[in-house]
Amino acid sequence: MQISPVDVTSDLALRACFDLERRAVLVGREDMPHWSWPEMAAVWQLPDPGERAVLLDGTEDGRVVAVAVLFMPLLDNTDKCWLGVAVEPADQGRGLGREMLDAVCALAVAEGRTELLAEVKLPFDEVASHRARRFAEAAGFTLSNVEVVRHLRLPVPTRDLEAWAGQAAPRHDGYRLETYLDEVPDDLVPSLCVLLGQLAVDAPTGEAEWEEELITPERYRENQRSLVAAGRRIYETVAIAPDGTVAAQSTISVPPAGGRTDASQWGTFVHREHRGRRLGLAVKAANLRTVQEAHPEMRRIVTQNAETNDHMVSINELMGFEPVEASVELIKRV
Repeated sequence: MQISPVDVTSDLALRACFDLERRAVLVGREDMPHWSWPEMAAVWQLPDPGERAVLLDGTEDGRVVAVAVLFMPLLDNTDKCWLGVAVEPADQGRGLGREMLDAVCALAVAEGRTELLAEVKLPFDEVASHRARRFAEAAGFTLSNVEVVRHLRLPVPTRDLEAWAGQAAPRHDGYRLETYLDEVPDDLVPSLCVLLGQLAVDAPTGEAEWEEELITPERYRENQRSLVAAGRRIYETVAIAPDGTVAAQSTISVPPAGGRTDASQWGTFVHREHRGRRLGLAVKAANLRTVQEAHPEMRRIVTQNAETNDHMVSINELMGFEPVEASVELIKRV
């Protein structure tokens, strides 16, 4: 097998990697959501300015049989990286995955990364025994964290959304909720960036210890433009404190039109100084109501949280999110 960097400016080369990765990760979980081609292309062709990304492919006789990805933060947490490997299902069991993994790990180490992180979605009853975990452990990875993937069927009855909003409202008098599509007003972006940067520190992350992420307004705007260019619609509900800063946020990404019907619930987070006011439930319920009214074609919301994140898990359970699989995070220190 010949391993080489992929020319991500080539739609043909990039599409071959996308198709292989899709076939590989959906084996045994065919009804689970997967990102679309426009979303994947945007990640590589309109990259995050705060992160360096590398895509490798493994070919035999001109045919792509394996791919590997590497994402390296540039502004913070520069000892860490996320990586992953996928092998064409018909070619699995031949040692190609280990060859790709060794190559991408060597690249990460050459870039000065000492904590290598990976993630794999597994059935709950196979978290300890699945072949993907055994594969990673044979290469020196160990368990770091387990998150629970949950799905919420849509539409949620309006009476339930109103009830949740009513439960939360008395606790955050003086705060106001605003929902924005694709762009957040300039005056809110700096405090929103501070809030988003705290998420890496405050959310449970298992064995990996993260420092606060540096998200500048410029980086935030560039990432939003990339998401919109991919055809996504980004709904951001924020709670604005009496001093005019963002105290809490919740983000839902709606996929490009004409494709899948599952939206993604991304971060929901409350600033450390504003907790205890049910702002998490408030922004999450308000955002969900906006999305399902604007997109009646959506049939479910997908989210995941660490199994130890009791507060967010309790909100998800209240809202009817049902656990469907585990997202197992693994770590290798070099």
